[in-house]
Amino acid sequence: MTRGDVRRRLALAWWWQLAVVLAPLFVLNLLFGADQHVGVLSMPMFIAGQASMFVSLPLFHAYKHALIATEKALDSPEEPAAWLALAARRRLALLGAGLPAWIAAIAVFAGLEAIPLILLALSSVVLFYLYRIPRQLG
Repeated sequence: MTRGDVRRRLALAWWWQLAVVLAPLFVLNLLFGADQHVGVLSMPMFIAGQASMFVSLPLFHAYKHALIATEKALDSPEEPAAWLALAARRRLALLGAGLPAWIAAIAVFAGLEAIPLILLALSSVVLFYLYRIPRQLG
């Protein structure tokens, strides 16, 4: 498999994981979000969603080191193993980046309003953007 094929597969996996993270929020909001009254748990759920962004800090650190190791392994016999390690680190990091959107999906049942739901979804999208494969790595 060539380096371009690996980059395309990782890019396609990024888009799929983004869809998997945001789909529950949109589906649950569409099905259960109408005519909800603001509940007691809406503000704590929003705060928990924003705090869950900090889960991504150590995951991003590990991902960054995997990127550096992959860049050092380019054009060497260790390159395929480095790409696999990078993909594994990124997969775990994307799970952490999806936490705000998943908490927002749960917060739909607590009556969280549209603006906080959008903010939590956007925070997941921004975190996801950090895990794109840079162009310099190919």
